[in-house]
Amino acid sequence: MAYTIEQFQETLTKAKREIAKVVIGQDAVIDKAMIAIITRNHALIEGVPGVAKTLLVRTLAKVLGCDFGRIQFTPDLMPADITGTNIFNMKNNEFNLVKGPVFTTFLLADEINRAPAKTQSALLQAMQERCVSIDCETHPLSEDFTVFATQNPLEYEGTYPLPEAQKDRFMLKITMDCLGPEEEIELARRSLGNDAPEKVLEADAVQTVIPAEELGSLREVLLHVTVRDELIDYVVGIIRATRTDDSTMVGAGPRATQALMLAARAHAIIQGRDFVTPDDIKIMANPVLCLRIILQPEYEIEGMTVSEVIERILQEIPVPR
Repeated sequence: MAYTIEQFQETLTKAKREIAKVVIGQDAVIDKAMIAIITRNHALIEGVPGVAKTLLVRTLAKVLGCDFGRIQFTPDLMPADITGTNIFNMKNNEFNLVKGPVFTTFLLADEINRAPAKTQSALLQAMQERCVSIDCETHPLSEDFTVFATQNPLEYEGTYPLPEAQKDRFMLKITMDCLGPEEEIELARRSLGNDAPEKVLEADAVQTVIPAEELGSLREVLLHVTVRDELIDYVVGIIRATRTDDSTMVGAGPRATQALMLAARAHAIIQGRDFVTPDDIKIMANPVLCLRIILQPEYEIEGMTVSEVIERILQEIPVPR
């Protein structure tokens, strides 16, 4: 089935309606998660405990008809615990593959920074190539394989910073804040009855809006979104400015150029447009670039943040008309 932009919008509206049965508020977060999905990329979700990071990914998998898998990252987790391993079967006198949790469609890497880099690296090939190598044999993953990794921005004791190669595999970082007063009141009321978020999801009250096999057709709508050459130059100018700015020690790489361009195009179609504007690029710049920029130590000591640097660069780069 080939989707039109109108059909895409209708499907997206239905998906959001189903997600809202479980996840209260967080509209901007849901939009960014959908951007990662429809562009076949991965997302890092950052938020304090209890803001529904895991619940969001489980609900997305249900609404989009995709398999869901979860890995709780811990310091003693080994790469084979993620990918799987070959086990010798004495009955058949042969090795049989026992697949790990990575063999799914939507994978939740819960608290990914609690495992050392050796274990985190088990996801590198899967995220980039959508396949896994086990004992010199390569096994394909789902075409729609998507990693949603979570981490707590406040608690760093016993954690391991994500390597730059790992962070660069994520398209964007989604920041989940606490609910507003009215939304938290609604959550409190719903928690007293049978329409509590977890109960709604467990009761199968959430409907599947689109079968998993149609996700590819849904993504093809992005090809109808027009991107002017001036906007491509604008994106490249932003990315290159992060590499030459005095405050940055490491700027964004080529993957950031691709990610920002795709994210801006997906944001445009989510907003119901078939063309990209400079505002689409500005809105998606911080989620895409904040993962990839490392500040000079002296600027960090002065209290400067990556978001401030990105905002300054956006102000300095001429906006195409």
